[in-house]
Amino acid sequence: MGLSEQEIIAKLGPLAALAGRWEGDEGVDEAPAADRGPMTTRYRERTVFEPMGPVDNHEQTLFGLRYSMTAWRLGEAEPFHEELGYWMWDAAAGQVMRGFLVPRAMTILAGGSAAAADRKLRMEATVGSATFGISSNPFLDVHFRTVRYELDVDLSVADRYRYAEDTQLLLKGRSEVFHHRDSNTLKRVR
Repeated sequence: MGLSEQEIIAKLGPLAALAGRWEGDEGVDEAPAADRGPMTTRYRERTVFEPMGPVDNHEQTLFGLRYSMTAWRLGEAEPFHEELGYWMWDAAAGQVMRGFLVPRAMTILAGGSAAAADRKLRMEATVGSATFGISSNPFLDVHFRTVRYELDVDLSVADRYRYAEDTQLLLKGRSEVFHHRDSNTLKRVR
């Protein structure tokens, strides 16, 4: 017999606080505009985290959260961004991981060190890494190459989930890195 949802949540370490449904309308997206200059968009989002596990990789046991995220520009009905993926906890190694896919045909697996009681988390990925890395479709790799991803999460206030992420891009024809930044504060709705 499998574990109950509460038993799984108890094994999620620092990710336990995320289990549930979250919404927030304080999002700020700083992304490349059509002319490749910076464009700021305000957005609202809904993120759902569903407990799962255990996942056994021989000697390694992971517990995690299956997640989906949808974001809408304020005042618009159609979403402009979606993600599907997993947040995972490896208690033995003291690691948090976030693997996700966006419908632009790119994936990121980011990770970082953490303790079970941590309420502030940092995860990173770098293009070319065999462990915490980034993979994009051929068009994105040429025109909007993601070279680094950094995520900071703050769960220190009950029923609040704050994040700031920096997706660092090399835009075709430019030598400086473009910092595509997203941040939001979400509240637990169930």
